[in-house]
Amino acid sequence: MRKASPGINLSISGIQNLTMNRLQKLFIAFIAAGFAALSAQTPLSNAPDPAATINYIHASWDSLTRSVNDCGAFADPKVLGTPVMYLPAEVPIPAAVKALEEKCHAGVMNLPRRIEKLGDLMPQELATEGLLYLPNPYVVPGGRFNEMYGWDSFFILLGLEADHHEALAKGIVDNFLFEVEHYGGVLNANRTYYLTRSQPPFLTSMIRAVYEDKESFALTPQGRIEANEWLAHAYEVAKKDYSTWTRPEHKAGGTGLARYYDYGSGPVPEMADANTYYQDVIKALVEHSTPPGNAFLVKGSEHPDAAEAARLKLTSCDVKASVVCMRAWFGGYRLTKDFYEGDRAMRESGFDTSDRFGPFSGATHHYAPVCLNSLLYRYERDMAHIAHLLGNAREAAHWDLLANRRYAAIQRYLWRPKEGVFADYDFVRARASDYAYISSLYPLWAGAATREEANQMEARLSVFERPGGLSMSNTDTGLQWDEPFGWAPTNWLAVAGLEAFGFRADAARIAKHFDETVDAGFAADGTIREKYNVVAGNAQVKVNAGYTQNVIGFGWTNAVYLKFNEIAAEPVATN
Repeated sequence: MRKASPGINLSISGIQNLTMNRLQKLFIAFIAAGFAALSAQTPLSNAPDPAATINYIHASWDSLTRSVNDCGAFADPKVLGTPVMYLPAEVPIPAAVKALEEKCHAGVMNLPRRIEKLGDLMPQELATEGLLYLPNPYVVPGGRFNEMYGWDSFFILLGLEADHHEALAKGIVDNFLFEVEHYGGVLNANRTYYLTRSQPPFLTSMIRAVYEDKESFALTPQGRIEANEWLAHAYEVAKKDYSTWTRPEHKAGGTGLARYYDYGSGPVPEMADANTYYQDVIKALVEHSTPPGNAFLVKGSEHPDAAEAARLKLTSCDVKASVVCMRAWFGGYRLTKDFYEGDRAMRESGFDTSDRFGPFSGATHHYAPVCLNSLLYRYERDMAHIAHLLGNAREAAHWDLLANRRYAAIQRYLWRPKEGVFADYDFVRARASDYAYISSLYPLWAGAATREEANQMEARLSVFERPGGLSMSNTDTGLQWDEPFGWAPTNWLAVAGLEAFGFRADAARIAKHFDETVDAGFAADGTIREKYNVVAGNAQVKVNAGYTQNVIGFGWTNAVYLKFNEIAAEPVATN
């Protein structure tokens, strides 16, 4: 998420007459109309009604679906700028896509050069930020998140398949393959300011979900041929995506593990619509001084002269190139360059924000996290499995070797036998984190835990379990990825991991309680949200800094609700 001058409205031929104010109004009207229609179909009730929640979900996929022919896909309330769609440099612009200039009052153009890997093209090289072309329809999370996201889409995919939208699910995976081939990797999302980072790696899980769903391809001999050809192509593309995580910048020192990393620099431009975020961070660090927080502060004036601006470019960020950077000031302080590096890495993690990796997770890039390395272990195992399906035993053995190496590193650096917990590892200071976080359950889902480790993790469920589901942590920081908030994706991975190790009663109980929380929220306001207060068991969320809204939609909550509905309905064996 980045750009040199996020607040500047640059003109492009044919769209000068479309102001940002008009674009925002169009977007708001577009979203409001869709969810007004849903609310009309599902009137509010005084008591939670699962049937009403499910009806809303069934109807919401259409409201959340975008395509290349959809003018609503251009709208981006996160940043200021003219609406533009970029196609890869090597992809000719089809006539139907070129026609969108007039239809959508937007610009359509090619990127200036071919992209092989993330960071090859820096967003600030472009005249304005814009939407990145994808060939197939896709489902967006909702609200301000009006594009196809990397890890959201895995959970959305599960919901689409549960709701029998297999063609849409396959098209989304094909879009990710397109991203890897033409934009350098699976992107955080398909906007130009995401060209420097990815998101938690779920590509192989999505490939397998589509391939293993018997409805994805015709149940004929020709359909099986097409399925195997598709799998072979997806496997080759997934190799390239995997290489993102083995680049030097993504290595967690000499641990053999990976870290989150963004190839951009400075503050992220998508905070232009929430332009007090970095000021709020500085204010909190100044007013609640701690040694870790102090390390993220550097002296600086609100309106630096040329000499100071040159210094800040080296120690903080470029105030001349970024409006967001210029605004990032409070009480005589600015944020350090290292904080911005960690802030960007945090956003690749998807957990933006918590205090998991220091204040506001500003030290994310200093850690080998349990979540990322569990996902990569699962990725490597998936690749071995796919290679076997394709009859390539030699490559399957290679992926098994990589997975075994990562497993050994996970056991060495991330498992804490005395405490009986998986924990993130600070490879800069060579010490394990003591911050309790729900990602400690990821190894169960990924298959990276032993039976005894799974038993010990199950015994610690009370650290996270609340009346309305699983909380992100046991630390109330006022940030959205901490206590008392619960999110669909992390609840799903924890529940799926518990199920995988046979803890059916735990899985069914948590699934039931989370779905009841969603039902309660829906009964109160007729919507489904991105996050919930699992302590109170409702959608009443108050966040102190960062993304303070509780966005309506919401793709992954819809999906996980459906999957949890299945789990909660399954019989649980009793002794």
